[in-house]
Amino acid sequence: MLEVAWTRLFGLVLLRTEYVLALILAVFLSGIGLGSLLASRYQGTRGVAWLPWCGAVFALLGLWALPWVSAWVEQAHWSTLGLALIMEGGALLALTLPVTLVLGAWLPILARQSQSSGLELYGANALGAALGAILAGGLLIPWVGTAATLVLAALAMLLLGLTWNRPLKRWMAPALLLLGVAGYSLAALPPASALLPQALSGSRDLYRYEDAIAITQVVEQADGQRILLTDLQRRDASTEPTAVFVQGNQSRLPLLLHPAPHSVLFLGLGTGISDAGSAPYPELQRSAVELSRGAIVAAQQWFAPLNQEVLRHTTIDQDDARHFLSAGSAQYDVIIGDLFHPDLAGVSSLLSVQQFERARARLTPQGLFVQWLALNQFDPESLQVVLRSFHAVFPQGQLFLDGMHLALVGPRGAWLGAPAVLENLQRLDPAQQRDATAGEGAMTWLGRYWGPIVTGPGPVQDEWAPVIEFRLPRVRYGSNMDVSRLLQQLLDIRPRVEQAQALLQVPPKLQPEFERAYIGTELLARSWVAAMRGQANQADRLIGMAFEANPHDRWTAYALSDLMLSRLDGAVARGLDRQQALKKLLEMNPWQTDALRALWHDQVSRGDPQAEDTRLRLLQQSPLDREARSAKN
Repeated sequence: MLEVAWTRLFGLVLLRTEYVLALILAVFLSGIGLGSLLASRYQGTRGVAWLPWCGAVFALLGLWALPWVSAWVEQAHWSTLGLALIMEGGALLALTLPVTLVLGAWLPILARQSQSSGLELYGANALGAALGAILAGGLLIPWVGTAATLVLAALAMLLLGLTWNRPLKRWMAPALLLLGVAGYSLAALPPASALLPQALSGSRDLYRYEDAIAITQVVEQADGQRILLTDLQRRDASTEPTAVFVQGNQSRLPLLLHPAPHSVLFLGLGTGISDAGSAPYPELQRSAVELSRGAIVAAQQWFAPLNQEVLRHTTIDQDDARHFLSAGSAQYDVIIGDLFHPDLAGVSSLLSVQQFERARARLTPQGLFVQWLALNQFDPESLQVVLRSFHAVFPQGQLFLDGMHLALVGPRGAWLGAPAVLENLQRLDPAQQRDATAGEGAMTWLGRYWGPIVTGPGPVQDEWAPVIEFRLPRVRYGSNMDVSRLLQQLLDIRPRVEQAQALLQVPPKLQPEFERAYIGTELLARSWVAAMRGQANQADRLIGMAFEANPHDRWTAYALSDLMLSRLDGAVARGLDRQQALKKLLEMNPWQTDALRALWHDQVSRGDPQAEDTRLRLLQQSPLDREARSAKN
């Protein structure tokens, strides 16, 4: 029970779960071995009665120290995976070794006291280990939670140990009561703000769900925005307005690229906000598969204001995506692979050749599979492994770049390009067309095209011989996780605009608009590279050029409005009217919530009657904004 609970608990705050499990196994084996050795050399009986007490107290102390260990890990920066293993493994050793020493010493002492050969005790110990793992992982953790399971294991160890200590002392009853009170106070997992005091300062937990698979949490930040967390450190999604736009794009692009989508399958539900991007298609049949029950409940109850309640029109299956694709036979026009955390054990199989084959088999003849990747989770070599795996299944595979997210687009048949997008939009009325493209227009989306997937020889991601899940943890702590280098390599392989027009089959009358959008996307990407390399002036100049090329691109509008807002105080000091400057900025980027907030504050300070309209406009864009919801003008 202790081993299962410790693995879950310390896997939240330390290294990946399999590394924590390996370290805990090492601590158990070494602690039990050392404890047994010490006990076998000690033939006396004095102090033996304290062993169960020591084991229980140190188990509870480890739980009590969890927030301090988590805060230390959060602010620590290890240069290599080896150093992280040493430092975090040392912390794990300090928290768990005293208990394992007690457990190791207990068996030979019991054997000596009972004048037994130890075989019966050893058999009971082995049977208890099997039953305890099932009890903790299958029943107690889903029922009472990980922290409470650890408390119950500690108290059970003490109570069962006391049955071997006779006679019992009078002081033991109040000591048991005191330890029970301490255990009760520790039975609830600390809030996320205590475990991650830097990233989640001032937040409060709204929802937590634990099962044998993961711990799912919804955390509300000080500004009212909500975050979906899986196993504490995996930030899956947020209600921050820009994040909402990004999540919606995860379904906008795949659906746009199909000439007539009638069905879509989401591999991973998240907050359901990505599903909301499909709202402009009223006749669309929506399905989603999600492994975590906690994520399903969170999307339905805590993120409904942002997912437009589109989940009410979505069939949701709680299942593993691999099993779901293998076991069923239904086909879909579009299948969308959510953003995953590929450095976690087992998750990388969702980016394997076998998974891509399963997805391809469930597509209609003109179907598309789109797998999203977050560039900040990859180094160039690991990305090439995924691209090779995808290209092996989808030889017509194409690339699109939306912000820092790379879309791997795999058509089951021929690549249809721009004609499919235009045919798709012609089926919709003007309002639906606007919503389907988020107001950016078809050419802006096609301007994010990055060319066909071209790969060379090298390893692929195979479920039976995984590559990236062993590589990425080392990259994470090294110097290879350089997004600017990865972006620059993507820029180097991007086709020229004339080649892109031919590959996409852009109609001649739309080529000038496409050219501006295509060049604008590249200028913006180059500005990101310059900013990451500390070349601020060049980055600013490239952002301005990108906006001139295509003012419809929301990514460019965000970048330029952020830049202008950061310089607003200086402009006001030189005589510029603050309110007029903010209104002009919002004409350029009406989705800039920080500018809306600044305008609202300025209007309130001046007693402007338009302040209430601005507040309502802010709430429309950010429904969970705490300040706008609570204020009264």
